[in-house]
Amino acid sequence: MGQPPNFLFSILLLVHLLLLTFWLGGDLGTYYSSRQVTKPGLSVDARRISLKIMAFCDMGPRLCMPLFLASGTLLIIADPRGEQFRLLAIPVLLFTALWVALVLVEHNVAGDKPIKLISLKLDYAVRIAVIAGTAIGGIYAMVVTDPFGVQTNPKWLGLKILLYGVTILCGLLIRLSLKPFSGGFKSLIIDGSSEAAERAIAGSMARATPYVYVIWTLVIVIAWLGVAKPGATL
Repeated sequence: MGQPPNFLFSILLLVHLLLLTFWLGGDLGTYYSSRQVTKPGLSVDARRISLKIMAFCDMGPRLCMPLFLASGTLLIIADPRGEQFRLLAIPVLLFTALWVALVLVEHNVAGDKPIKLISLKLDYAVRIAVIAGTAIGGIYAMVVTDPFGVQTNPKWLGLKILLYGVTILCGLLIRLSLKPFSGGFKSLIIDGSSEAAERAIAGSMARATPYVYVIWTLVIVIAWLGVAKPGATL
């Protein structure tokens, strides 16, 4: 990789790598906790505690996802080769701040309060915008010879951006897959275990699990791209 171009770049690179680590580690904790939530043999209280642990672990990936966008952008402008993009970084950082605020509202506001319902809708819109933006930007960087005037053959970065967007898409599909879960778990708490409740809980988790595996794979590939920078002329 060589020496970082400056001290700020080295600090931002460390933050970028730590975010990847917490993203994957938090996802593993969320996954393991979810296995306990779906076990019919456990008591309702044990499953409720497992759900709280799952929600806590899930905050790591949910926060790392937008912060990864910000850290990646700051890494670009911290490199002398990316200085011309400094002004473009401002809207990205403001967008990230909004995204983080929405995640915190969803996690900390209980029930169906209006602010939580609004934040959920805005979060969907934000994720769709990121998916579209990363698809366009990633493909452009991979197809154009000198994208945005960059002459170091940054196709690896274009692929990294594109795959990051795919992880966001997988997260959105996980959320859609888990829609029946909430009703099923409420029924479990109020009425106890039933075939319908267990089917809603286990079925939604089963539908979401493949997307979790895809995210883990993509995060590892994204990390490799950032380290190896295949094809780059640096």
